[in-house]
This record gives sequence, structure tokens and C-alpha cells, in this order.
Amino acid sequence: MIEFEDVTKQYPDGTVAVDKLSLRIPSNEITVFVGPSGCGKTTSLRMINRTIERSGGRISIDGEDINSGDPVALRRGIGYVIQHAGLFPHKTVVDNVATVPKLLGWDKKKTRSVAMELLERVGLDLKLAQRYPAQLSGGQQQRVGVARALAADPKIMLMDEPFSAVDPIVRHQLQEELLRLQRDIGKTIVFVTHDIDEAIKLGDNVAVLRVGGKLAQFAPPAELLANPADEFVESFVGQDRGYRALTFLQIGQIELGGLPDDLALDDAGRPIGWRTAAGGQELQPIGPVFTRNDSMRAALDSLLTSPTGQGVCVDENGKAVGVVDHTVVAAAVRSAEALRS
Repeated sequence: MIEFEDVTKQYPDGTVAVDKLSLRIPSNEITVFVGPSGCGKTTSLRMINRTIERSGGRISIDGEDINSGDPVALRRGIGYVIQHAGLFPHKTVVDNVATVPKLLGWDKKKTRSVAMELLERVGLDLKLAQRYPAQLSGGQQQRVGVARALAADPKIMLMDEPFSAVDPIVRHQLQEELLRLQRDIGKTIVFVTHDIDEAIKLGDNVAVLRVGGKLAQFAPPAELLANPADEFVESFVGQDRGYRALTFLQIGQIELGGLPDDLALDDAGRPIGWRTAAGGQELQPIGPVFTRNDSMRAALDSLLTSPTGQGVCVDENGKAVGVVDHTVVAAAVRSAEALRS
């Protein structure tokens, strides 16, 4: 656990970047710092590994004050991923990943083995191992950055807006990759973003900071959306927080409608499009589909982008098993709200 106790950061010109911040960051979970520019997100993150020193208060890891030891040793035990990956341009991909293990004195064979294993784990083709960062795409560079941060198997990872410089498709892929990795390795991750949707998607807990470095609310995403602490949090989360809250409503056992005649399927029962007319050969795109394990937000996205106003549910093999329309989703949301009230 990482604990902030009345932590303050004041610069020589009198500017207060963080003002008496107190919170407990649980172990083996993702905690996201989110808020507008100037709210102290990155400053708070960087005080954890002492790349910025606090002015007052106490930060501890598992009960031990981080100022009680050598800051260099502290940093070597904490993974750090930043925007644009921050890779060494003169080193190959595999050598970038091996940086910290080499500093720790690992033997060459073990270092290379671990580096290659991590490149594979973050979803990179091992053919890229001998390339240089400039030869990679932005998304590939960020994956290398994550692999490098994991190389010494740190208990804690700090991630400072790591996905903000890539396009939306790659960003989605990287977010999914991070969640998959976290399910596998269970690190204590502190993640900074200015994007409330990213915070809600990734965070087990979300710390909303207001300008001036004060904590506005610290809560799981579902609670944050359902019960914002004040007008600032409500405004920051946005007027469409009800839509975002659908992320936390599972489709579960809602009753699906039968497969309509205008839904075209392949020989394996997978949806391939919507027929434009009875017996017609032309098909309209099927749009996104969803499964029983997805959220109500996924079902709503599916039906809103469908040319027929019906979202298609598929099984684990991609076979169509039923459809939903807006009445089904609305009824499920009303039922969930009744249970919560």
C-alpha cells in the first residue's frame, strides 16, 4: 500500500502544486489520478519515486517512509512509464528493456531471457527486438516502455499519461493490453490521465484532483459516477455520467430477442450483415457486437450503431445468439437503478 499523509509540494515561487493530499493507494490494484491541467496529478505521481521531493507530509510504501532510504535504490524498485515511452534512441528494443536488470547486476543470459519474455508478454513481435525506437510506431514504443518498466519485476508501476500521444485505435489496444497484463501480474499501478473515460475504464479506484492540488474525491469508478462528491466532480465527470455508468452494469441474464430474418449469418452462425430488403443480396455492415460478459454500455453502443436499431449478442465463438433493442436496455437500466436506490 502507498499512503499519502498531508503531502504538500510548494515551489520556491510560492506556487502550491499539491495541497495536503491524503489517500491510501491499495496494493495490486490500478489507482488513477485524474483532473484538469494544474491539479498536481504528475507532481503527486513523481513524488512517489522521489523524482520530485515533497515539501511536507509523509509518503510511505507498506508503512515505510520513502525518504528513509536511497532515492536511486527506490527508483530501481519502481517501474516508470511516461508519454512517448522515453526510450533510449541509441539502444535496441531488447537493450532498452534490459536497462534496469543490467544496473542491478543480473547476468547477461538471464537479462536477455527476461527482456525477450516481456516483449512477448506486452504483445510485441520478437522480430522487433533488434530494432531501434525510431523504427517503431508510437504504439510499439509504448509497449516497449511498459516492458522496460516491468523488467526488474517491481511491486509498483507509475504511468504518466502513457497512452495520450497515440491515435484512438492504438490507445484502446494499449488500454486493453494493460488490463490483460494486470489480470496476469497484479501490480500496484498508479496511472495519471486527463481523460475521465480512460480513468473509469482502467481504474479500480479514481482520485479526482482539483486545481491547486486538493483531493476532490477518491472512490471506485462506479461510486464516482453514481455519487459525485460535489459540483466540481459532477462537472468534471460530465453530464453524460449516466451513460458512462452503463460500463458497470453487466448484461448478465437479460432476455435476448430472437434472431430476425434480416440478420445474415455465415455457415457457422456468425453475423455478417443486415439485409437491405427481403431476399436481397446487398448487406449493410453489422457494426459492433457484444457478448454476455460485456457491459450494458457495449450493448447500447451496438444497437446505436446498428442500421436496424438492434444490437447483436454473440457467444465465445462469435455465433449470434440473440438481439437487443433500446426497450430491453432501458428496462435493464431501470431495474438496476431500482436495486441501487
